[in-house]
Amino acid sequence: MTDPNEFARRLFDGLPSRYDQLAEVLSLGQNQRWRRAMVDAVVDASPASVLDVATGPAGVALQLAARTGAKITGLDLTLEMLRAGAANVARSAHSRRVSLVAGRAEQLPFPDGTFDALTFTYLLRYVTDPGATVAELARVVKPGGVVAALEFHVPAGPLWRPLWLVYTRLVLPAAGYAAGGREWFEVGRFLGPSISEHWRRYPLSWQAEAWGRAGIVDVRWRVMSAGGGVVMWGTKA
Repeated sequence: MTDPNEFARRLFDGLPSRYDQLAEVLSLGQNQRWRRAMVDAVVDASPASVLDVATGPAGVALQLAARTGAKITGLDLTLEMLRAGAANVARSAHSRRVSLVAGRAEQLPFPDGTFDALTFTYLLRYVTDPGATVAELARVVKPGGVVAALEFHVPAGPLWRPLWLVYTRLVLPAAGYAAGGREWFEVGRFLGPSISEHWRRYPLSWQAEAWGRAGIVDVRWRVMSAGGGVVMWGTKA
């Protein structure tokens, strides 16, 4: 079986320079809207420190810095993504409050209860054990801290689901190739089946229970864009 961490490295190593722009293409322009909804849950808690896991080129980390007074730490598995993130942070007005580190979500290099809040984006499809990963993420959050996540989702219903299937299986790979070449064609071809399989194995009810087992309470979610994305958030007990 392919190691999910190694697969993620191979998938994203060639993509960092245009990641944010192409994420908008692949989400039909909804990625920024979904990110804002996730960050909203953190902003309301007024944290002093936030860990952003799977930070990529630091887009969420910089939005957290812009909308809070917190010290932000971005963590990612892929060194090329972190290099792109470091360049983005250096160009921003918030560079003194954003730091980036390499690491695995399944084994975070921080003591228990380090952060006031934590975010993660498009992460759990790339780990072997999503439940154990959520528990590890919750471990580094202080009691009372907010955990918030963003993930692609699968629309329901007789109209949106067939359209989504056509888009993800046919249009998405072609759009990825047109916008970003062979690398993004591979991402586009992978994305739809990956999302479908993830939610087949780990539906929202399972996700909420996993968060509860990890010690996160008052778990809520918001399905967005006709079901194309979902934001989930809760509080560390």
